[in-house]
Amino acid sequence: MFEAIIALAILALVFGLVLGFAAIRFKVEGDPLADKIDAILPQTQCGQCGFPGCRPYAEAIAKGEADINQCPPGGEAGVHALAELLGVDPKPLNPENGEAKPEKTVAVIDEATCIGCTLCIQACPVDAILGAAKQMHTIIEKECTGCELCVAPCPVDCITMVPLKQSIDTWQWPSPEEQAKNARKQA
Repeated sequence: MFEAIIALAILALVFGLVLGFAAIRFKVEGDPLADKIDAILPQTQCGQCGFPGCRPYAEAIAKGEADINQCPPGGEAGVHALAELLGVDPKPLNPENGEAKPEKTVAVIDEATCIGCTLCIQACPVDAILGAAKQMHTIIEKECTGCELCVAPCPVDCITMVPLKQSIDTWQWPSPEEQAKNARKQA
């Protein structure tokens, strides 16, 4: 029995070394420009830009396949931050992608009206909605990005978007605009 334990330990060590070598040998480098662009984007994963999330949009901008003015949650400040990072002129936000919101919002479900259809759960890109079929649903406020993708599928209109209340948990310093400036300075 002791020999079996030693054999397994040696086998685990060999496989660990092989995996470690493979991780170093076949490492895929990321695009540093895409990383900087992704840091500026608001990370709502809403898809309003025409991409499935902020990272694919950042990669498309870095490759020159997408314009910098397609992110409504980032608003004009986001467009200006991207323009400054890339050294191009800022453009007005593309209205085909949506309108910028003046403040961050979160979804709220009227639990008395909710019928538990799960359509909002399926639409949420960040899994911020908790519930089960034919049961009342609720929003995990800390996870909600305010993308509004859950509002349209709701058949009973029980979801509303409300401004995010300023609290010690939601207060940010530096502001997103200052964060974008700091990211540009590091470029």
